[in-house]
Amino acid sequence: MSDEPRPILPVKEAYKFGAEHGLSDAMEKIRLMEIEWDSSYTTTVRRGYIVEAFTRRGIFEEFKKTYWPTGNTPWGVSKTKFFLRIRQRYEEFLQSGDQQEVVEGEANERDDQEFAAERDLREFLVKNPGCIEKGLRIYDTDGKFGNELAIDEGRGRIDLLAVDSQDRFVVIELKLSRGRNKALGQLLYYMGWVDKYLSKSSPCRGIIIAREIPDDLILAVRRVPGVSLCSYNLSVSIIPISTND
Repeated sequence: MSDEPRPILPVKEAYKFGAEHGLSDAMEKIRLMEIEWDSSYTTTVRRGYIVEAFTRRGIFEEFKKTYWPTGNTPWGVSKTKFFLRIRQRYEEFLQSGDQQEVVEGEANERDDQEFAAERDLREFLVKNPGCIEKGLRIYDTDGKFGNELAIDEGRGRIDLLAVDSQDRFVVIELKLSRGRNKALGQLLYYMGWVDKYLSKSSPCRGIIIAREIPDDLILAVRRVPGVSLCSYNLSVSIIPISTND
């Protein structure tokens, strides 16, 4: 494998490209962001917001083809995931004021596994919302679908937005092993957004689904009406295949 440096996503070209494709305000907002945390990943945060904006507009592939062809290599795909991870951690930092150390080389493999598992869990629940609660269905109205629903111009994503049997909104936050202590604050923010912009009658409910539910989260949720907790487990079945005719 070559040790030559590979070109990273070019920020200046991204600002220009975004402006040319109707994202002038978003690009200017990203460019002028005051990123206030102790991490050195400040430009990486901006790259994460750029990827998010381009992906939502459906122009990321065109951008890569024009300005960042390396982005379509396995290395570029890994870097893109890293940009989005850092953006998400910065969002969590803004909401909680707590920062986790980010070490790219050590975290990549573990994070990729966790994000893949969370994605698989989410996709399963999208197809089977009734396993969470009888009568639950994924929100699907006016071209908006409740799987990773973007809010506040890309500043956050609701893992799952559902509607229960009484037509009340239900915000569902999925967590694996990392960041569970931040799940409640993130969930309450999303619930507040849904109440303000989507709910027309009853306040929404919230559900946190995690592999393990820590005692401090149980204690905190006792003081929060409308929020419930669920744990999950994954199982694998091994089925022998006969090779005899």
